[in-house]
Parts: sequence; structure tokens; C-alpha cells
Amino acid sequence: MNKIPEPKKFVVTTPLYYVNDVPHIGSAYPTMTADALVRWQRLQGKSALLITGTDEHGQKIERTAADKSLPPQEYCDRIVPSFKDLWSKLNIQYDRFSRTTAPKHQAIVNDFFQRVWDKGDIYLDRQQGWYCVSCEEFKEEKDLNEEQFCLIHTNKKAEWRDEENYFFRLSKYQSQLEEIYAKNPDFIQPESRRNEVINFVNQGLKDFSVSRVNLDWGFPMPTDSKHTIYVWFDALLGYVTALLEPEQAPTLTNALSQGWPIDLHLIGKDILRFHAVYWPAMLLSAELPIPKKVFGHGFLTKNGLKMGKSLGNTLDPFALVNKYGADAVRYYFLRAIEFGKDGDFNEARFVDILNADLAKNLGNLLNRTLGMLKKYCQGNGPQLKLENYPEDDPLRIIGSNLNQKVTIAYENLQFKQACEAILELANASNKYIDDRAPWILFKEGKQKEIEQVLYAVLESIRLCAYLLSPIVPHLSNDIYQQLGFNFDFNNKTQINSSDIFSQHSQWGRLTANRNLNKARPVFSQLELSSEVSLDS
Repeated sequence: MNKIPEPKKFVVTTPLYYVNDVPHIGSAYPTMTADALVRWQRLQGKSALLITGTDEHGQKIERTAADKSLPPQEYCDRIVPSFKDLWSKLNIQYDRFSRTTAPKHQAIVNDFFQRVWDKGDIYLDRQQGWYCVSCEEFKEEKDLNEEQFCLIHTNKKAEWRDEENYFFRLSKYQSQLEEIYAKNPDFIQPESRRNEVINFVNQGLKDFSVSRVNLDWGFPMPTDSKHTIYVWFDALLGYVTALLEPEQAPTLTNALSQGWPIDLHLIGKDILRFHAVYWPAMLLSAELPIPKKVFGHGFLTKNGLKMGKSLGNTLDPFALVNKYGADAVRYYFLRAIEFGKDGDFNEARFVDILNADLAKNLGNLLNRTLGMLKKYCQGNGPQLKLENYPEDDPLRIIGSNLNQKVTIAYENLQFKQACEAILELANASNKYIDDRAPWILFKEGKQKEIEQVLYAVLESIRLCAYLLSPIVPHLSNDIYQQLGFNFDFNNKTQINSSDIFSQHSQWGRLTANRNLNKARPVFSQLELSSEVSLDS
């Protein structure tokens, strides 16, 4: 009997974060986003894989370790746990953590390098130019200011290099890349990033060096041990290495069989060129499929200013989550910032949005409704069903269309729009209570009408919690438990069911005879204070 093939995994990657320092809020942002997207996939019963990890080679790491009088490997081993710790605090359920210093990764890099070498796409030449160690990249004059400082790392002066390197024939793949961009307009998102890449490629691609000399911290070139493989050539393959199952031999073929091509690379716009130009060209050379989509998100600022230690306005993600909790941090960055555009953190705005949406709107709505249920219905859940509501009932109308709206938003990485659509139902539920006034209905002895109002609101709250669960799983758990469900949105096995999704994502699924639990706040109102510093 033939074995039924397993469904293709939906694979999402964050950047592999450079370990020159502990993680910052810019590292947390795309990782929270990737986690929410993967949770949404799992909620629908789909197989999904979240890959994150660390990029640990290169001159910047070698120098940083030397400054701390540590061997590079020991330095990396000290920094990597801080990433895992932050992901745990933010309730990020990654499946694979890829480290580019892992021995199995070297085997994958060597295998891939050999393919490109055998294709004749790597050659020896001389390189002269300004090199930004922080970017690990040679810079053109237009990318530097008059004093040869990098425009990205404005406190780091570029270094003049004149050395012999091996080069990759990027220029050979210009026409193929242009054809890919033309035929696959969704390959690079959002549109503004796509335009940046097309403009860059249209200027004419130049071959780039894929080796370094006078650098020990990295993998030696398999064809010339005097050279070290360039950190970006090495790091991009970390996504492939992560696909390996633990028991598999570390070969390129084995890794590719476990989920290649990647469905989505989530990256910052500062590393867009590496992922949308260099990486697909390298894959074309190796005769491998390219990723399906690269999404470049924007930068984060604090109080309208670029963050930096020299400016004294950094934002410590550990302090932020310790002060306000994981759900609050996740919700703000996905709700308050349109993914793909630059976004700002302002603590007063943070507190205002969390209080308005989760404490006063959704949280108070649940507390208020369960309180009325206890007062007017002796705490018993209404014995009603979808059929008891006319098609023109305002909550039924909004609720019946909500899943489709939210699905489109999540699939397009429009988390802000997803939250807004969900909160529209919560807002409508508050108005519904005020308009129907159960307290007046109680005085008039209209018990059936009271139950109809309370059921419709409780069902709307349940639907809001279900659809928000990829972003605020703890809060959704609290709501579901108060509504009598034995459900855990952090349990991958329990939520991963298309049957459950088809029921719970629809309005009108709150069954009768539920044992509703005692009302308690699901999100306490936040207070703005300066007791805990949020600076790194």
C-alpha cells in the first residue's frame, strides 16, 4: 500500500541574528511577527515550521570577542542563550534554532559551495574598496558620507581594503533575476521594497566577493584553505541547514527534502539586497528553487528618533516584557505598526492602546457580560443557538464576515488590519449591550430577550479571542477558560485541527449548557510609570 505523502510544511524564517550583542527590540519585532503568522497557520490545521537562529561568523564577531578577551566561539556561546531567553519570554514557539557555528552547518555550506564552484561561478580576482565591518560588506562611494562613514552605521568609519578574494558571478544572473521579478511580482514585498530591488538591479549587477583573507573566524574555503568563506555566503545557508531533521545526515540533499523552498523570509529592509538579489542568484547557480517570498519590514524608532546607545534612547525588550508582559508587547508591535512600514515606540501610546483595546474594550466587555449573566440568569449560560438570531442581527452580520476578513489580513501580513477588524466586533458588542439595555429588559421581565443579548455578546467575545490568539495567546486562553472551554492556544497539538478551526472561527458556535467560570480581569489596566527603565 502506497504511503500517503505528508502535506507540504509552511516554512517561515526570521533573520539569523548577528551575535555582536544581546538581542534588541529590532530582533524581537520580526520574530513576534513570524510567530503570529505560524500560529495562524497551525490554527487552521496546517503543518508549519518557524526557523530562527543566529549568524555567528565574520570579522565583526572576531573583533568583538577580542575586545572582551574571549575566543570567538566562547563569546558566541555566551550571547546565543540571550536570544533563546527573550524568545521564551515573548512566548515565541520556534521549531528550529539555527546556529551557523554548528558542525552540520559547515557540511551544508561546503556542499552548496562545491555546486557553485563546479558551475564555474566562482573565480579569483583582486578587490579594492571601502569595507564596513558592521555591515560585513564592501561599500560604494554613494553608500558613504564625505568622511567615509557608513550611512547605516554612522559611528563606524569604513576601512580601505586591497586584497585578493574569490568572487561570485552575480552579473551572470542579472537577466534571470529581472525575469523572476517581472513574472513573480509578489516575490519581494511590500511593493516599496520590490521597487528598491528592481532599481538596484537595473543599475547593473557587479560580482561580489565570497571569501576573505586575514580572517580566521569562519569556515575555510574547501577549494583554498587560505581563504575564509564570506559570512553572508555562509549565513544564508543557515536557513537550509535548519530544515534537517535531527537524525538526518548533514547533506544538502537531505536538508532540501524537508521543506525547500522556504515559503517566506521575514527580514529587515537593511538586509533586503542579500535576500532578494544575492541569495536567489546563488540558488540559481546551484540549480535550486528560490524562496517563494521575501518580505522586508521597516525600522523601529523610539519617540520618533532612531534608536542607538550613543543617543541614549535604546529600548530593552527584556525590560519591556518584564514590565508589561508578553501579550502586551506582542499586541502593540503588531497592532500599532503597519507591517512593512517604519514604526515608532512611545510608552504613553503603548499604554493607551493596550488599555483601550484589551483592558477597557475586550476585557471589560467580558467582565461586564459575565457579571450580568450572574445577576440576570443565575450564572447559567444562555440556551441559544445561531438559529435564534435573525440574519440582520448586527453582531451576527459582523461575526459572520469576520473570519474571511481576518484570514485575508493574516495571510497578507496585515496584522494591524486583522486587529482592527476583530476589535470592530468588540466595539459593536459594547454598543449592542448599551442599545439593548439588559437591565431594562430585566425590570420588564423579558428573560428570553436578556439571554439573547448576553449570548450574542459572549459569542462575539469568544470569536474575538479565537481570532486574536496568534497575537495574544495568553489573553485568548483566559477568555476561553472563562467561557467554559478546556482549550490551550499554546498547545500546538490541541489547536492544530482544520475541523476545530472550521467551527471556532465562525460566529454562532457557543454551545448551550456551558459551565461558565467566574469572571476575572483578563487584562489589567496598565499604568504609565518610570519605575523600571526600558533602556538597554
